[in-house]
Amino acid sequence: MSRPQVIEDEEHERIFERVAAVDVAKASGVVCMRTPHPSRPGARQSTVWTVQATVPAVRGLAAQLAAEGIEKVTLESTSDYWRIWYYVLEAAGLDVQLVSASQARQLTGRPKTDKLDVMWQARLTEKGLLRPSFVPPSEIRALRDYTRARTHLTQDRTRCWQRLEKLLEDALIKISAVASKLTTLSAQDMIKAMIAGERDPRTLAALARGKMKAGMFDDHHAELASMLLDQIAFLDARITQLTARIEEQIAAIPDARGVDSDGATGPGAGTGPDAIVMPAVARLDQIPGVSAELACSIIAETGLQASRFPTAAHLVAWAGLCPRAIQSGPRTRHGKGQGNTYLRGYLGQAAIGAAGTATFLGERYTRIARRRGKAKAQVAVARSILVIIWHLLHDPQARFSDLGAGYHESKIDKNRKARNHIRQLEALGYTVTLTQAA
Repeated sequence: MSRPQVIEDEEHERIFERVAAVDVAKASGVVCMRTPHPSRPGARQSTVWTVQATVPAVRGLAAQLAAEGIEKVTLESTSDYWRIWYYVLEAAGLDVQLVSASQARQLTGRPKTDKLDVMWQARLTEKGLLRPSFVPPSEIRALRDYTRARTHLTQDRTRCWQRLEKLLEDALIKISAVASKLTTLSAQDMIKAMIAGERDPRTLAALARGKMKAGMFDDHHAELASMLLDQIAFLDARITQLTARIEEQIAAIPDARGVDSDGATGPGAGTGPDAIVMPAVARLDQIPGVSAELACSIIAETGLQASRFPTAAHLVAWAGLCPRAIQSGPRTRHGKGQGNTYLRGYLGQAAIGAAGTATFLGERYTRIARRRGKAKAQVAVARSILVIIWHLLHDPQARFSDLGAGYHESKIDKNRKARNHIRQLEALGYTVTLTQAA
């Protein structure tokens, strides 16, 4: 028999006297307000009604809830329908929390209606049993819209390059055998020349700075290739436009700015060698594999208030970079959590960038990839990068300091390692004599 374990109650395990919950749908929402009963001391009463999902109607709801003294409002994160409710109620000064469907799910075995669902959510809210999801402040939400739009356009541009390469393969043109990728200037010059009607292999080979045959590139290939290049040029222009807008947006956020040695702050502060606080993007840019562009995208997902995540482990779990424990009786399994897919993608890019560097993170990738494979090594390095990011955001005065590629080697006990090798050789029947190298 195991010893009893005493677990202290957490702070969120308390009762709110006046709460409300909204079961969100596309065109409307069912609202449940739970308040003390007016005539029966100690009893509770629920008031349920339907509100249209329009700005005037939700503003009227916000005024009504504020007049009733509601302490907490719960919304279920149904698609994107929750946004109008969250933004309007939050702007009205109400304490709103967004919870996932798994948190506020109706009990099995009971009837499933919107009315019963919202009453159940209100009961969970008043007991403090719901764990809210992370919703960043408005300026970070705007930055996130820009960075995610840039990510989508970048993915579209990549797909266009892939379609162009398949089109050239159909024409029996293998530019990738001459140029490392189609995005090089030489490859683009070759494609533009073929679109213009050039079919001479020697002329094309001169543009490619390598060997090439003319293939079967005809007029319909030229027309399709021209369309793809025009689309790629359009996407390039839009990505450049978004990048400039992202830089302006993050420069306007006070928490992202640096602080000079004299305490002055502003859009250009914190760039000197004696700065007290570096700008948030510059702090993250010091991490191997994290560029300024990636730093902006990461900040757009995590926000700048690291206190929202009590520890680095909370942020890692929110990003979905750690396994989910599933324990029942003697059996323990590990599941895979969803997490923030955008943040996990950005960290994966950073991990790949850090893998080829002569740094601690690069050596960590190499050591893990040798034993566990490249996929697990990428996830492990991405997790390490996110832990570093949490510390840099949690303490604005912190600076990144690389431990060096030889950190692990410096921690190895050479005598112990030598004894292990000697023991293994002696087990094979050898006699070992060690001589110190000159």
